[in-house]
Amino acid sequence: MTAVPLKRALISVSDKGGLIELGQALAARGVELLSTGGSAKALRDAGLTVKDVAEVTGFPEMMDGRVKTLHPKVHGGLLALRDNPDHAAAMDVHGIGGIDLLVVNLYPFEATVASGADEATCIENIDIGGPAMIRAGAKNQGFTCVVTDPEDYAALMAELDANDGATTLPFRQRQSAIAYGRTAAYDAAVATWMARFEETPRRVAAAGRLAQPMRYGENPHQAAALYVDGSNRPGVATATQHQGKDLSYNNINDTDAAVELVAEFTADPAVAIIKHANPCGVATGATLAEAYQRAFDCDRTSAFGGIVALNGTLDADTARLITGIFTEVVIAPAATDEAREIFAAKKNLRLLTTGTLPDPRQPRRMMKQVAGGWLAQDHDTGFVADADFRVVTKLAPTDAQLRDLRLAWTVAKHVKSNAIIYVKDGATVGIGAGQMSRVDSSRIAARKALDVAEVLGLPQSAAVGSVVASDAFFPFADGLLAAAEAGATAVIQPGGSMRDDEVIAAADDAGLAMVFTGMRHFRH
Repeated sequence: MTAVPLKRALISVSDKGGLIELGQALAARGVELLSTGGSAKALRDAGLTVKDVAEVTGFPEMMDGRVKTLHPKVHGGLLALRDNPDHAAAMDVHGIGGIDLLVVNLYPFEATVASGADEATCIENIDIGGPAMIRAGAKNQGFTCVVTDPEDYAALMAELDANDGATTLPFRQRQSAIAYGRTAAYDAAVATWMARFEETPRRVAAAGRLAQPMRYGENPHQAAALYVDGSNRPGVATATQHQGKDLSYNNINDTDAAVELVAEFTADPAVAIIKHANPCGVATGATLAEAYQRAFDCDRTSAFGGIVALNGTLDADTARLITGIFTEVVIAPAATDEAREIFAAKKNLRLLTTGTLPDPRQPRRMMKQVAGGWLAQDHDTGFVADADFRVVTKLAPTDAQLRDLRLAWTVAKHVKSNAIIYVKDGATVGIGAGQMSRVDSSRIAARKALDVAEVLGLPQSAAVGSVVASDAFFPFADGLLAAAEAGATAVIQPGGSMRDDEVIAAADDAGLAMVFTGMRHFRH
């Protein structure tokens, strides 16, 4: 059967948005309305005739509403194959009426967890009857239409208008797909929350809600879209966009890298400039404008068309500097009205505000698809306090060097491996990223420092007098010696190589101060 006339509807919704208008539209078409609890009350208060599900089942709502729709007269009405004689006979014998439309949205479990509610409250917001009904109705797509999102109410009305008060099979199939996606996402959210009771969950699930379809992914031949996971973590996926065209896949990927990096800095104004998911310049300063200029000076060429992230409110002075070159995206916790006016003149510049910054130490699970499965790991929240830095050379770093070592180590966490970062006076002056050899990364970073010197008119490499960070240990002394040749005076690295003694001896011979962190920061 393709077209099913809509005669009877069951409505049970947590989100009451659009409920009254939906009920009125259905009643105007002569549809019998069944409902529960707050939904029934809201419809009655609007002057509509509603039959309580309790009247249908013969059982009252009980156990604080935990049990109300789990009954054969509900699920039989949702699951019955109307063209099957045995099903039809069972309906007649047991007084089960068919349900042609099910409108259900679920208890707000995801929002409850995101609000920081206690465990008991979160558990009470795990819906049982709703998902059971949705799955039953969606399975019976030949006869039952399921609507789980208020945003689909208009499409339902258009379907009824176009088909003389009936739903067609293609429409019901589409709604079934949406319905199963909703219950899968809901169960995934619950499973993810519950997974904290297992160190390595036996099964994992990931889910998201479509936030933005995209023209394409990394390349024009790849389809792509952005989904939000309901965690409300501050960042690119939850930011407010104030101007500019939609973000592309690459924009979102790079902007995420930028905001996660700049969020590491809380003591001083900081700016990170990102290109192809790697930092090309990071700096702190007395003001955001100063920090931006110093980050920009690290690699002016790569900054063109890059992503800029700030850890404070975008002000007019900083906005003027940023608009000096073409920039794809700027993301900050907030922006002044004057800054937004300055950006308004650059129609292709996207401005995003997050309200606050993500917590870089908040635990979360990262998943990456591989052929035939998924890799899952904790987000890199690793942090080593300055007091835990272990000086391993005869020469200890000065306080000024320690500050730069901290910045270099923080940036290294966000640079693709192998990562080498030179920092001087609170700003990166050379970054080597993503090379197969750590020596090559060292050489690239040193070359970048020479470029900085040329742009700024310095008499020697900007790496002279700098400190250097390596995201993993130096397996041989050659990478460290390359940094020394570039002019570095202090080194920070995890340590842990079989040849640590050789590397330490080489540092001593070169007159370098070196500290070990005991923690590496691979980023692949």
